[in-house]
Amino acid sequence: MRSQLLAARAAALFASDLPAGSRPSGPVVDAAIAGALRACGGTRGCVATMAGAYGDYPETAASRMRWARGVVVTVYGSRRLEPDRELVAA
Repeated sequence: MRSQLLAARAAALFASDLPAGSRPSGPVVDAAIAGALRACGGTRGCVATMAGAYGDYPETAASRMRWARGVVVTVYGSRRLEPDRELVAA
């Protein structure tokens, strides 16, 4: 669950108006994520914005996502963004 939240925050930060490469403080990141979620209509809208950027500007989208993920991990926690592992009952 934690990695999903960090990934959602990174997508929202990607979709925000903050310039890539900046080193925003926690409150600035919170405000940027909240603003992007409102502007995009939620997490799915932020992900759609991110996907569109990868389609239209792949050369800059990858570096922006690396920046967004790094900022989110710095602000919200140091765990890596890995897919959740499912437990399978034997």
